Amino acid sequence: MKHNSRTGAKVLAMQGLAWLRDVWRILLHRGPSQFQFWMIALLIGISAGFAALLFRKGITAFQAWIYGAEDIHFLHSFAQDLPWYMLLVIPTVGGLVVGIILHNFTHDGRVRSVADVIEGAAMRNGRVEIRAGLGSAMASFLTLSTGGSAGREGPVVHLAGVISSWVSDRIKADGITGRDLLGCAVAAAVSASFNAPIAGALFALEVVLRHFAVHAFAPIAIASVAGTVINRLEYGDVTEFTLTTPGALQFYVELPAFLILGLICGLVAVVLMRSIFWADRVGTDIQTALSIPRWLRPAVSGFLLGAIAIWFPHIIGVGYETTVLALTGGLVLSQAILFTVVKTAAVAITMGGRMGGGVFSPSLMIGAMTGLSFGLIATSVLPEVSGTHTLYAFAGMGAVAAAVLGAPISTTLIVFELTGDWQIGLAVMVSVSLSTALASRLVDRSFFLTQLERRNLHCAAGPQAYLLALLQVGGLMRPLGDPRCATPEDCAPLIDQGLMLRPDQSLDAVLPVFDRADVPFLPVVAPDDVPAPSDAEQQGRLLGVLYHVDALKAYNRALVATAAEEHS
Repeated sequence: MKHNSRTGAKVLAMQGLAWLRDVWRILLHRGPSQFQFWMIALLIGISAGFAALLFRKGITAFQAWIYGAEDIHFLHSFAQDLPWYMLLVIPTVGGLVVGIILHNFTHDGRVRSVADVIEGAAMRNGRVEIRAGLGSAMASFLTLSTGGSAGREGPVVHLAGVISSWVSDRIKADGITGRDLLGCAVAAAVSASFNAPIAGALFALEVVLRHFAVHAFAPIAIASVAGTVINRLEYGDVTEFTLTTPGALQFYVELPAFLILGLICGLVAVVLMRSIFWADRVGTDIQTALSIPRWLRPAVSGFLLGAIAIWFPHIIGVGYETTVLALTGGLVLSQAILFTVVKTAAVAITMGGRMGGGVFSPSLMIGAMTGLSFGLIATSVLPEVSGTHTLYAFAGMGAVAAAVLGAPISTTLIVFELTGDWQIGLAVMVSVSLSTALASRLVDRSFFLTQLERRNLHCAAGPQAYLLALLQVGGLMRPLGDPRCATPEDCAPLIDQGLMLRPDQSLDAVLPVFDRADVPFLPVVAPDDVPAPSDAEQQGRLLGVLYHVDALKAYNRALVATAAEEHS
């Protein structure tokens, strides 16, 4: 009897393996159906959720070991008792290891983050760089563990993108499916990081995919819930920040103050973003002028951070303790203003020094201190018509973060979910709307989109701008010998005038040439770094002809396909 049961179990196991192989074969060759796609979305959500959880717990454990902190939520209180040389050495050594990792895993020594995920969604069919992404995750892990003044959401979002990209490559997902899976991974990672399922889903739609298509909402919501469940299994149903003093808003009389706070927070967010870009530019100039190896640049930044941490240990890591102090009114006005300035400088050094990490958590800390500073002044000037000053810290936290991310909807919700206080939404919404409206006009919509714009990737302007960069001449030209193609004799006068294209050029550079030349077609010649000595040799490199009408048709088809995806 026992022998028969073992045989039956073995048969069932073999049948189960055969079934799994059949399922994998279907996914690999036919692509996911709707139900299969939702199952994949769930699995990606679980994987991204665990990745975010392990990333967070790993940082907590390593940081506690390095700094000797019994409770990581009170890191700077432990760090301030360390010898000064330890505060200097830890981030310097951490930066050195970060530089070596990035030098070996990336071609440019740059940490991959949320901006690269947005680029992957818009221009790479929902894929991100896997090898560079894994290296960036390791670099950011060390940065945050050894005192880098940054946040963990950027590395976690890109790490989730690496997971979805790997799956998309294995099932040969098309662009729409790849983008949806990327959104699922991002939503789960954000939800697992902050116990914020609503904001996680909306962050993926608002920031990464940049549309709210119905077909993407269900799988993204499923993945976001999966990430939240993973967080709550470990930490329970608790909020990230616990407020000890509930806010009381004197609604109509006090709203003008929150309008002013929103404008101030918008300016603070712009200062933060431009400080990071300025630090990155100055760092690159100094690195070039002094011929500093790129792997040494993060170590220099770590040394500068350590020097600041000797006097201001509040800058170390995410800054949870200082943020809570601001939200609970535990700082006086001079401290709040000073810590805002120092934290901004520390974030600029960390990001500009190519150390890694994200900007969301630092923007929460800077926003909370900005709001507290404003609230302390406002409530002292008009105490009879003011609520608590911590209410302004709460609103400022959301306002600065929303302006930096360029995501007023998801940031408003994530601040609610981080604190669990839904009673003061009017104040937060007013401040967030004004700060985002102002900051988006002083930068290219957000920190991430400005990063892409600095790399000449025009995602901020929408599909009508970046789609042109995806369409290349070589794929649109009519080859020489095609009956619909112009003859070499027709092309010769244009080549003589220097009006010719290369097959690797994209339409964003080509369409202005058509407008200036006012011709129906342009010759396409083989690329050659050495100018041809004669017209005959130049014409001998002729590959084909690009017609203006063909370029416009291809552009129109791309716009139609994008619009169809965004409204499906």
